[in-house]
Amino acid sequence: MSRRCELTGKGPMTGNNVSHANNKTRRRFLPNLNDVSLRSEALGRNIKLRISASALRSVDHRGGLDKFLEKAKDAELSDTALKVKKEIAKVQASA
Repeated sequence: MSRRCELTGKGPMTGNNVSHANNKTRRRFLPNLNDVSLRSEALGRNIKLRISASALRSVDHRGGLDKFLEKAKDAELSDTALKVKKEIAKVQASA
């Protein structure tokens, strides 16, 4: 399982551990990923995603999964999220 947020595309970053003696060794900064089930109002069901904590706050701020995906760029989304976005757009277009 990759360490990448399915909604924002946020992944691992690299940097240095710096000791008290100012020795530098390489390290990885991993994103804070959580397995969550988000409710889609248009589809009427839950969608399981692995997203970062900051993405979860963004989803709440924008008013839910449907509105978040509506504004999200396709390049940042995972295959699962992209499929859900297309399903939501299809349902909203027919309604």
